[in-house]
Amino acid sequence: MRGGQWQALYLIRGLIAAGHRARLLTPPGSPLMQAAAAQHVDVQALSLGRLLRAAAGVDLIHAHDARAHTIALLVRKPLVVSRRVAFPVRRGVASWWKYRRAAHYIAVSQCVQHILMDAGVEPGKITVVFDGVPVDLWPKTGDRSRVLAVDLEDPGKGKKIIEEAAALADIAVHFSDNLMRDLPEAAIFVYITDLEGLGSAVLLAMAAGAPVLASRVGGLPEIVDDGVTGLLTSNEPPAIAKQIQRLLADRPLALRLAARARSRVEKEFSLEHMVNDTLRVYERILD
Repeated sequence: MRGGQWQALYLIRGLIAAGHRARLLTPPGSPLMQAAAAQHVDVQALSLGRLLRAAAGVDLIHAHDARAHTIALLVRKPLVVSRRVAFPVRRGVASWWKYRRAAHYIAVSQCVQHILMDAGVEPGKITVVFDGVPVDLWPKTGDRSRVLAVDLEDPGKGKKIIEEAAALADIAVHFSDNLMRDLPEAAIFVYITDLEGLGSAVLLAMAAGAPVLASRVGGLPEIVDDGVTGLLTSNEPPAIAKQIQRLLADRPLALRLAARARSRVEKEFSLEHMVNDTLRVYERILD
């Protein structure tokens, strides 16, 4: 699953644990539907008819992607919309209408908040709620030998750039399709992207104690304080290679960055923070 799907699952589990009744509607057969069902969440396939029936007994609808945002506008219930992406909102009459109908927006970063404001959304209708990640699931390990990156074929996620940088640095990079499994073995986590709303994979790496090297784009500088909780880089392969070599050669620096990053996640980016901040948005809208 991608980051936004994990956040939706973490949120609904947190809402249920806090005593709220919640139902998740997802694309039929999606990885999110399967994961939610495995964790005994009330989950059903998303359709307009099912949404109309489900909405009869709810106080509020929370849409987590563009399609859900559009469908939910057809239901007369207070609508909160999460926006996670850093690309501009489309211009046009349909988009103008769509973005003025929701009761409130949750932006995943200040970067995304500014994108919504540029699209004409009133500042008072936007709240920044950062992603949350698990902080207590990570095993202690001394075998941190891998340079790790996310295995995504999306051309905007920088896999080819990382491969070029790895060749220049003369090191091997492991591209992971399961960060929960592989992060405890990471000597460095490299995250290169053209655009990024926030970067929940980076937060996951920080929680797991892996030193982070990330692109200086979008919302990433809001979570990676360059030289304090990680390193930021341009998207040029020579610059990335140089920083990888720096982290591998200077292990005390890597350990300091990782320790500070882990501490910051515990204080600011836990699942508890994300769920509680989202609940405060709901309460404000319903009041």
